[in-house]
Amino acid sequence: MVHHGRMSELTRIPAPDGVAPSAQYSHVVLGTGRFVAVSGQLALDEDGKLVGEGDPAAQARQVFENLRRCLAAAGATFDDVVKLTFFVTDVAHMPAIRAARVAHIPDDRLPASSAVQVASLVRPEFLMEVEAFAVVGE
Repeated sequence: MVHHGRMSELTRIPAPDGVAPSAQYSHVVLGTGRFVAVSGQLALDEDGKLVGEGDPAAQARQVFENLRRCLAAAGATFDDVVKLTFFVTDVAHMPAIRAARVAHIPDDRLPASSAVQVASLVRPEFLMEVEAFAVVGE
């Protein structure tokens, strides 16, 4: 049974004093409520089959759909996300990931974010993995 609380009251600080702002993320996000950690999601469909082989945009869309489903299982939405971490095999995939993110998260609610280029993921056909932390209202 999933408890659906009210939306958390999150505060986003896009540019703390002395820190250059970014259009792509908030430097700090804070709130109170239930903490939700979502494991890194890959571009797998519900049957465990790869979606979008060699296609960063298709993989990014599947990854964000999987994140949405995982968040929903915890009674959360992308509005509750405080941090996203992107692991990419090539930073050239970041525009495709940003496009998929924009479809779910408006620019006025950007979470904190980190992006890391890695040598490889668990299987060579995966181009990206994205994990999420969320805070859901009590």
